[in-house]
Amino acid sequence: QVQLVESGGGLVQAEGSLRLSCAASGLTFSMYAMAWFRQAPGKEREFVAAISRSGGGSTYYADSVKGRFTISRDNAKNILYLQMNSLKPEDTAAYYCAAHLTSYSGSIYSQPKEYRYWGQGTQVTVSS
Repeated sequence: QVQLVESGGGLVQAEGSLRLSCAASGLTFSMYAMAWFRQAPGKEREFVAAISRSGGGSTYYADSVKGRFTISRDNAKNILYLQMNSLKPEDTAAYYCAAHLTSYSGSIYSQPKEYRYWGQGTQVTVSS
């Protein structure tokens, strides 16, 4: 059974930092492209960042977080990360990690419909 468990959310002041983690189990982690999405109350789920199976230079960010957030992965530990710096109140949302099985080591995916497996989410609240 595939499980994705996010952690690391919390309450932080504007300009602060948080690091989210997503622990994966029940799958061969290195075969999955991964991503972070977020959803604020009353809004649709939106793409934040994505990384290919192999990680490395194959990453992609939403314009709203580019230069502030960094996605990374540790395939030996089956963990996905999201380092969030210079947080803004508009970053407040529930953050979800997602997994997409792919044969292509360098491919990245940014649409929610492309992801089969999802975590339960972790709340990030940024105060002004």
